[in-house]
Amino acid sequence: MKFLVFEKLKTIVTHICNQLRLVKMSRNGRPSKISKIDAITLSLYKSQSTRATKKSVYEDFKNKLKCSYKTLVVSMNASASAIVRILFSLIRQNKKMQSLIKFTDATDIPVCLKKNADNHKTMAHFSEIARSSKGWYYGIKLTITRDSQGKLLAILFTRANENDRKICQKINHDIYGIIVLDAGYVSYELEKAMNIDNKRWLLIRPYKSMKKLMTKWQEDLYKGRFAIEFDFRSLKMFYGLVTSLPRSVNGYIHNYLSALLSFALIPLTTRTK
Repeated sequence: MKFLVFEKLKTIVTHICNQLRLVKMSRNGRPSKISKIDAITLSLYKSQSTRATKKSVYEDFKNKLKCSYKTLVVSMNASASAIVRILFSLIRQNKKMQSLIKFTDATDIPVCLKKNADNHKTMAHFSEIARSSKGWYYGIKLTITRDSQGKLLAILFTRANENDRKICQKINHDIYGIIVLDAGYVSYELEKAMNIDNKRWLLIRPYKSMKKLMTKWQEDLYKGRFAIEFDFRSLKMFYGLVTSLPRSVNGYIHNYLSALLSFALIPLTTRTK
């Protein structure tokens, strides 16, 4: 079963890499133990098969790969640059077919348990203590914008304590239509800066204490926000977005990007079944 999943993923990765010309033929030097396509495929396999560590991936394929565990780790981490290019290529395509309604939201990404924050070194330069809806955590923050059909339109990693309203301006600077936000984004300055007549309108859910009328269609759009929250839940529970196991910054970055690309490729993998 694992080899079948790997081969299906490899078919998709090979097609995308050929389209983007990510794989260049070189006659100089020794060939890599693990090809770029295989490294990307193994990265997606780790995320889609809910493997917690690269060690478990190595155990699945060590007889086929015939290389050391260190070689596997280095190759997978090095594939992060190619994964970024694939991910943003998909986002560019999604923007060409985006629907009118969009949703923007942020989620916490702990890098370790809060009690271990003082001793955590790997992501110390990027992480902060911050508070989410679930309580205090030590880590970073991921903000995404997706349309009503589930297409990923923008992603942005920031420090955990960065202001959500400023992030909203950065991530949606070239996105138009109706952007639905929760009450945490309530700001007259944000609406003034972002709203453009006949092009972009921020629909921000008011606080319960605010005396503001709401139409039925506005309420329906606010309710539609559950989809982006479900996306975050899926990324964390089924694609391994949150981890405390990597021993390097490259390992953390590779994990986050692999999870996002695996999630973004869901429609493609579904069509190949």
